[in-house]
Amino acid sequence: MRILVSNDDGVGAPGLRTLVDAARTLAPDTWVVAPERKWTAASHQLSFDRVLTLTRTAESEYACSGAPADCVVAAMTLLFANHKPDLVLAGVNDKINVAEDLAYSGTMAIAREATFWGVPAIGISRDAAGAPAGECGAIANLLRVLWEGRAQWSGPGLWLSLNLPARLPAPLVQAHVGRDKIGAACETLESTPDTFAFRLARGRPGTSTEGDERAVVSAGGIALVRHGWSAESPIARATVDAWGLALR
Repeated sequence: MRILVSNDDGVGAPGLRTLVDAARTLAPDTWVVAPERKWTAASHQLSFDRVLTLTRTAESEYACSGAPADCVVAAMTLLFANHKPDLVLAGVNDKINVAEDLAYSGTMAIAREATFWGVPAIGISRDAAGAPAGECGAIANLLRVLWEGRAQWSGPGLWLSLNLPARLPAPLVQAHVGRDKIGAACETLESTPDTFAFRLARGRPGTSTEGDERAVVSAGGIALVRHGWSAESPIARATVDAWGLALR
């Protein structure tokens, strides 16, 4: 079994090392390709506009000068052209990824990008820089259970997001995606009638409803959500046909 581990907090982040140590209990053939620096809210950016580098930092470990999604592309094309990984892990992110973070998060982008290559993926997040002493084993056990049960959750365009509570082990709870908008305000630094100089305000309101990811984590559970990047929401056929008639 081969595992690829990446993150959006940078190759030196404590959470990455926690996840690598946990992954290697499941598969000694675990590789790291992670960004050289932190990429907060990088989303699914691909860097087509500049030359990127991939630099070996240790055995089976590389730092990439690009964005989180670039790391997956580099791994799949440069390192694993003849033997793709069996599983991609993203994290452990140093903040929870809930609600609209599905769109903004580089951690989620890593998992989503992995599914573009047909590889199962799990993104893991928590409100901490790493894992408290002794919790690596709990994360490793969680990964083992999910890997052994992958037939029940993996598939084209599907991946898992896990948000960990303050303490592990903890019950695993399927959550629904909440609404808790990050980047919902701006601080005006300077303005003229024609120009605004502003900065996006960090933080979010902390909105939560029963059963969403934040509520599950706050209650001490591991919030599990299965995401699908290709999910559609079809419009009624009769409505589309009516629009078509209106265009004639």
